[in-house]
Amino acid sequence: MNPSPLAAALLAVTLAACGQASDKPASAQSEPGLPAPNDATSQPVAPVAALKGGEQVYQEVCAACHAAGVASAPKAGDTESWAKLIAEGQAVVTAHGWVGVRAMPAQGGRADLSLEEFARAVAWMARSAGADWQDPDAALLAEIREEEAKRIEALKAKAAKG
Repeated sequence: MNPSPLAAALLAVTLAACGQASDKPASAQSEPGLPAPNDATSQPVAPVAALKGGEQVYQEVCAACHAAGVASAPKAGDTESWAKLIAEGQAVVTAHGWVGVRAMPAQGGRADLSLEEFARAVAWMARSAGADWQDPDAALLAEIREEEAKRIEALKAKAAKG
C-alpha cells in the first residue's frame, strides 16, 4: 500500500530530524544554501541571507573612519590617498585590511562581516577613487585568502623578531 502524501512528508521530516537521508532521489536534493524543491517530500528552506553590497558596508562600517580620514585612513573618493593602495592591487589591499593594517582593526572591527562583504566595501571605496576594481568573484576571493596567509606569516615573523 502506498503512503499518502502527508505520510510521506511526515516520514521525510522525521528522517531529516534524525540526521538520516531520505529516500528522495539525489536529483531532487537542493544544492547547499539553495531552497529545496517545494514538493510533498521536502520542507521549504529559508533563503540564504543576501550579502551586503560594498556601499552598504561602507556606510555601516567603514565610513566611521574612511569618510573623515581618521588615523590617516584613505578617504573614500580621494584619488590621491588611494593611488598608492590601488597600485598595490586589489587582493593585497583587501587582505591587509581584512587582517588589520596600521590603525585599522581586522575586518574593520566587525567580526560579523564575511570576507566577500568586506572585499566589496574595499572595491567600492577604491572605485570611488578611480580604480576599476570589481566586486570579488571566487577566483579573487581565493587570491585574497592567499594574500591573507602571507600577511599573517609576515606579521608572525615580525613579532618573533621583536
